[in-house]
Amino acid sequence: MSGETEVFFYHLESRTLEQVLPALLERSLDRGWRAVVQASSPERVEALNMLLWTYREESFLPHGADADGTPDAQPVYLTDGDTNPNDAAVRFLVDGASLDVVGDYARVVHIFDGHDIDAVVRAREAWAVAKERGLTVSYWQQDEGGRWQKKA
Repeated sequence: MSGETEVFFYHLESRTLEQVLPALLERSLDRGWRAVVQASSPERVEALNMLLWTYREESFLPHGADADGTPDAQPVYLTDGDTNPNDAAVRFLVDGASLDVVGDYARVVHIFDGHDIDAVVRAREAWAVAKERGLTVSYWQQDEGGRWQKKA
């Protein structure tokens, strides 16, 4: 991947991670991007794995997790680690997961629950670090209908 990494912050207010993550992953795949979703624990990875199999009856979101093996074959890879085993262009950080090096990602996306004070504090800290590193950052917040509005 060439060019500068964009860092997005998605502030959940009216919908949950489980409601928004599948659509964000679908959009990433539509762009031709592979994705990594980094969660905070193996248990959370397994919960997200089940979500992506069952979130909608009429569609299939190709994905795999650590336990499935062959990460390089997965368009969407779920993990609690900080590697990029499927050569993803976009990395989603959920449940407080963090990434020290943005590497060659086109985009790193922090998704955080606006009703969780600790999550908001972590997101503010990550914003400050990204700005300090000179990365392009943007902040998105949900409106009442659940649509994303760019706020900063």
